[in-house]
Amino acid sequence: MLTNNADKIYNSVGVEAVLTERSDLRQYLTGVATSFGYVISDKLGTVFYTDARYLERAQAALNGSGINVKIFKGSLEEILKNYKEIAVPLSSVTFREYKKLTDMGLKVADSDSAFISAMSVKQNYEKENIKKACEIAIKAFNKVLPIIKEGMTENEVAAELEYLMRKLGAEGTSFETIVAFGANSSIPHHETGQTKLKFGDIVLIDFGCKFGGYCSDCTRTFLYGDDRKHEEFKKVYGEVLNAHMIAKENFRDGITGKQADAFARDYLQGKKLAEYFTHSLGHGIGINIHEFPRVSPKSDDILKNGMVFSDEPGVYFEGKFGIRIEDTILLENGIAQSLTDSDKNLIIL
Repeated sequence: MLTNNADKIYNSVGVEAVLTERSDLRQYLTGVATSFGYVISDKLGTVFYTDARYLERAQAALNGSGINVKIFKGSLEEILKNYKEIAVPLSSVTFREYKKLTDMGLKVADSDSAFISAMSVKQNYEKENIKKACEIAIKAFNKVLPIIKEGMTENEVAAELEYLMRKLGAEGTSFETIVAFGANSSIPHHETGQTKLKFGDIVLIDFGCKFGGYCSDCTRTFLYGDDRKHEEFKKVYGEVLNAHMIAKENFRDGITGKQADAFARDYLQGKKLAEYFTHSLGHGIGINIHEFPRVSPKSDDILKNGMVFSDEPGVYFEGKFGIRIEDTILLENGIAQSLTDSDKNLIIL
């Protein structure tokens, strides 16, 4: 599996050797999350160079995989001295790093497109890890709902949810959990803080966790008690839910990101809500929480079977309220499956 990933990238790039230092790309090639290391792939195979902090774990994880694990000693110049050409992901290489390679006399090629192509269509083991991360996230969300009480802070709710995800087997969160009460929900990426929950508040929670190194992503918006002052919110919630479902039902292999985005955006335009939909419909999900494809009004990325991405229409009325409804979606056999599927009808606690 992991050997295939390294071979796939090496064969796709078509140069003498591929050097991978970026942490997420290293993890894709080795399955081991580390803060330091180099992966070198060439015609003879793949070597993962790391330091003493990770050596024992990497050797155990990669035993029998065909990837040779070595402790990094000396310098990068030393391990690259026998090459004339190397490929690196140029989009994340600094000028100083690039110049260091060229100063060694190396011809430098780009491995970005090979990684994007390979990582965007998920293999079975990747799908299973994402499905498990989604299952944990939804279970934790359902368990946190009865815990939520008036007077709790946004930060306290986030802590409870993150604890439950960990308790259910998550390795950590996919990103910083967003909990927004009341008017704070009108800020799409609100910074979770010390605002206290009041009866009748709108609650928006954007959350996800990691399992096997892979992410889940989900957003739910609901009411904490019904003070009979949220008729507009309830109506708009229904329209956002419709936009979410219309997009999901129309996702197909071969359409562009902009076509996918338009399913939700055009519906909201017909309801005079599109001007309040201030972000894209979605993004790819994998080892990183934001990956290829981009599902946005300007995206020509092609959706393919095996891709995982978010479906998250949202509308935001400044100083009043916001609504976002998000699922992690797997496109398989031409059908969009919600991996964070749960009852998305409006919850009133």
